[in-house]
Amino acid sequence: MKRVRILLWALAALALVAFGALLLRQPSLPQQSGPAPASLGGAFVLTGVDGEEFSSKELDGKPYAIFFGFTHCPDVCPATLARLIRLRRQLEAGPDKLNIVFVTVDPERDGAAELKRYLGLFHEPLIGLTGTPAQIDQVKRQFGIFSQKVQDESGGYTVDHTATVLLFDRQGLFDATIAPDEGDEAALAKLRRLVDESAGSRTSTD
Repeated sequence: MKRVRILLWALAALALVAFGALLLRQPSLPQQSGPAPASLGGAFVLTGVDGEEFSSKELDGKPYAIFFGFTHCPDVCPATLARLIRLRRQLEAGPDKLNIVFVTVDPERDGAAELKRYLGLFHEPLIGLTGTPAQIDQVKRQFGIFSQKVQDESGGYTVDHTATVLLFDRQGLFDATIAPDEGDEAALAKLRRLVDESAGSRTSTD
């Protein structure tokens, strides 16, 4: 019995050590001070995929989901855009009812032409926006987005960035978020409510 007890204590100690090591290995999330959720968003001017100036006023009157990423992103960005497209189709709400907006956090590589080519791969109406580094930094601050270049082994770089989708109503007011690990059912419910509320607002004001 004494030997069994010693063995159990040893196993418990090993489990605690392993758990502690796991915690130490977890990547820390970047700390950033940004606007409170209620104040996210606001007016901005960027550049569309046609190379022309794009004002946030063009988003007025329709809810939108906005995601910040970059065209060289190997997985998170294409997966997120594909997911938003799929959810919009499930809602049977095309771009006439819900806009999907993609803003690059890598303006040095993602000009209007690069964005147009990239978004064209999805074969679905999407709004792509770029700008000068200063413009992108300003919009990132307005929307509470973090991004940071990380050098890779090839001598180039990738970009760590916020992977959360932000949802805004037809008046440009922040409504909710869709987290990367959030289930489709919950995400779909948020989008449906956003679209239905906007449709109700149009009906009541017409």
